[in-house]
Amino acid sequence: MSDASQTTAPTRLQRQVLTVAIVASFMAILDSFVVSLALPAIGRELGGGLRIQQWVVDAYLLTLGALILAAGSLSDHFGRVRVLQWGLAGFALTSVLCGAAWTGEVLVVSRGLQGVAGALLVPSSLALIVSHFDSGAQGAAIGKWSAWTSGAAIVAPLIGGVSVDLLSWRAIFLVNVLPAAVIWPVLARLRKADAVPDAAGRIDIAGALLAVVALGGPVYALIEQGTAGWGSPQVWLPLAAGLLATVLFLVHESRTAAPLLPLGMFTVRNFGWGNIATAAIYGGFSFGFFALGIYIQQVGGMKATTAGLALLPSTLILMLLASSFGKLAGKYGPRWFMTAGPVLCATGFLLTLSVGGTLNYWTQILPGQLVFGLGLAATVAPLTAAILGSVPEKQAGVGSAVNNAVSRIAGLVCIAFAGLIVGPELTTAGLHRALVATAALLLLGGACSAVGIRNPVPADRAG
Repeated sequence: MSDASQTTAPTRLQRQVLTVAIVASFMAILDSFVVSLALPAIGRELGGGLRIQQWVVDAYLLTLGALILAAGSLSDHFGRVRVLQWGLAGFALTSVLCGAAWTGEVLVVSRGLQGVAGALLVPSSLALIVSHFDSGAQGAAIGKWSAWTSGAAIVAPLIGGVSVDLLSWRAIFLVNVLPAAVIWPVLARLRKADAVPDAAGRIDIAGALLAVVALGGPVYALIEQGTAGWGSPQVWLPLAAGLLATVLFLVHESRTAAPLLPLGMFTVRNFGWGNIATAAIYGGFSFGFFALGIYIQQVGGMKATTAGLALLPSTLILMLLASSFGKLAGKYGPRWFMTAGPVLCATGFLLTLSVGGTLNYWTQILPGQLVFGLGLAATVAPLTAAILGSVPEKQAGVGSAVNNAVSRIAGLVCIAFAGLIVGPELTTAGLHRALVATAALLLLGGACSAVGIRNPVPADRAG
């Protein structure tokens, strides 16, 4: 741990670390969601129909989710700042390729490459915070990081909508070059203070390849089953390969001397239960906003920019309060915040069940968004702190990668199964079913936290 982290007020180095971590992660998470409202414009210009539009979203999520675990291992091996530099340079370059795409196929390939670079950004960013802030200041720092990065997922539709309405869909990619250029000099200065925890160790290449297949196979199958059906070889073959790779990965990791994923991490109570809670909570977040965002446009009649603004209040609450909840969780422990927060989030979605007939934003949408925002602020920082506070600092990169992979894959899986819940077309009845399912997932996450999480976090630290 850096000596600078022992002071009460954040030092200049810590402020730089936090800024870099927030900007890098914000970019990666924003691009997971920002294209959703730009798909019609992309389709009109590049063609390719629904299949190309689907892959514009899913190519990024596929490579991001499949490679983020390997990226966490690289972060622990080569150092947080070095891997961040690789990711940032790659993200800026692939963003330019996306913005300049001349066909739908070129855009899909560029999005897949962008996901590879994005996978390098998130675990390294969070691990950098863990290595520069001690347990007392860590909660507040993670709270600020959580506020901005979680807000990225919610504010993304607004950014995408404004870009499409006022500029071009290409702007949502090209704008990434600006923040990358701004933080690059700061990142270069941080390189001198970056510790390399295990530079002499070996990288688990076999484990990394198995992890890619284990995650990528099922995700690819979930994406393709919507058009090809479960009986198609292009669906069940990748699914079978992914399941086989999962078994081989677990066997390999239990036997290798330098595992990509130390399985012993899951015997740490807060890490194991925290990731179960993450799957339920982030699956609920993703599914709820996916259904609600589509409904208020297609049924409620809102324009893209207006729909983005309609879902903005929860983001503002998150940004205002997440740091405070992070401090409280650092002082009192995360357990009850991780329990009460998802309950409030579920309540917010259930309040939205009043939607029906003519859409009235002020009475049908806003009250639920305000309650949800409060619950979101109470959840994200304590959840992240509980998980990362339970693993040794030298494993912060892979610990962050596991948690981020769980949250991204959970969201992708829940959205992939949306058709089974809402039906072939999103009606008011379908939205109500989606809201109830979302609330159930959130309540499950809160229950897992109440049962499994222990206080305080430092007492549960492994190693």
